[in-house]
Amino acid sequence: MYDTLIIGAGMSGLAAGIRLAMYDQRVCVLERHTTIGGLNSFYRLRRRDYDVGLHALTNITPKGTKKGPLARLLRQLRFSWDDFQISPQLGSRIAFPGRRLDFNNDPQTLTDEVAREFPSEADNFRRLVAAIADYDDLTDEHQQLSAREVVASHVKDPVLVEMLFCPLMFYGSAREHDMDWGQFSIMFRSIFLEGLGRPHSGVRLILKNLVKRYRSLGGELRLRTGVDRLHVEDGRVAGVVLDSGEVLHAKRVLSSAGWCETMRLCDDGQPVEVAGPPARSPGRLSFCETISTLDVDPKQMGYDRTITFFNDHDRFDWTVPTEPCDLRSGVICSPNNFDYAADSLDDGRGGRGVMRVTVLANYDYWNDLGAEAYQSEKLRWFEAINESAVRFTPDYRSRVIDTDMFTPTTIVRFTGHDNGAVYGAPEKQLDGTTHLENLFVCGTDQGFVGIVGSIVSGIGMANLHCLKD
Repeated sequence: MYDTLIIGAGMSGLAAGIRLAMYDQRVCVLERHTTIGGLNSFYRLRRRDYDVGLHALTNITPKGTKKGPLARLLRQLRFSWDDFQISPQLGSRIAFPGRRLDFNNDPQTLTDEVAREFPSEADNFRRLVAAIADYDDLTDEHQQLSAREVVASHVKDPVLVEMLFCPLMFYGSAREHDMDWGQFSIMFRSIFLEGLGRPHSGVRLILKNLVKRYRSLGGELRLRTGVDRLHVEDGRVAGVVLDSGEVLHAKRVLSSAGWCETMRLCDDGQPVEVAGPPARSPGRLSFCETISTLDVDPKQMGYDRTITFFNDHDRFDWTVPTEPCDLRSGVICSPNNFDYAADSLDDGRGGRGVMRVTVLANYDYWNDLGAEAYQSEKLRWFEAINESAVRFTPDYRSRVIDTDMFTPTTIVRFTGHDNGAVYGAPEKQLDGTTHLENLFVCGTDQGFVGIVGSIVSGIGMANLHCLKD
């Protein structure tokens, strides 16, 4: 009998496991795949290492800061700042037609940029920043408020509104067209007021530290161990039935699989899509991402932006595209352009630079392709995505020496999220409770997104629901 069984060895599941093992719980993390991390993981291909998921850590406050999600994460899991070797961004950009806003980890930079590009909005922008609540936790009240309505009450220029929403939606909105005010406030603060950074050796360092700490505390991790169903009796999970047929028992179960995915595991007939309020249905927003390894550091080509959020028209359309990929907007990330040595990412084969381009994608299109068509479409859209990106960067395509690409079906394979929805369901279960008294959710569908958000979610739900006795 375990105290807690955790479904999923992503960031939130591992963080919850550490927190519970600290208090001598008998805890086991179950992972269907052969490795940890979900989509925020890494792999090796043709003797090169690739990160997936992670572009940057958000909430990067300076070393020694006592407040904020990163400080809470380090404190609750008993890590130090140096354990993650975080390098800050060099500087990022929001690029719209004829407009640009640069920002870095100094909030004053964006304030100055708004005043330069939109002088009549300078005071309005300052009032918006002041109105953003200084809190760490989402609330039901803020979840019901439209961020577009609140922002429009402060900022009048529609292009500036779209430019502010573009990065926040790409990095954390499961809802089409809009965000709830609470999520907008958290994402605004995490990106614009705190900042972006990256561990020197990428996501693998975070995962390595989480697993090492978890196992050192006696936590059990079982890879290649999928959950077939949750057997329900008398309003409780009575047994966790594995794909192998083995049945595990625990006082409680904490699932990071997602709301709809967790409900589907329950064998009591609980509807996967729950009628409101609040209505809960799977998310629909997914991505394609291309990864290009270059034979040169991007800075040698004159490109020093860490991340460029681009949109080629004045209105930013955050919705499922009708085409296989939406080439009008996207995110360009260069992992080289953080504040560390230029040769630190040299892979030993002459590859010195990486350009990653992420765009919205249509899951149904990619899922309906046969195997041969899928491969040919990946080649076609790889070229199209990069052609779209080089409108906003130097043309790096002649310097590419290796490539890879993922699609919405890749996301489904490694996360299990319906429709390849990276940010899960639009409606979040902020308190993590379900219809069963000993089943709880953490991670994306609890309410926080990104690596820091996922870890904080695991910590918070472990504290709230699993450390009662």
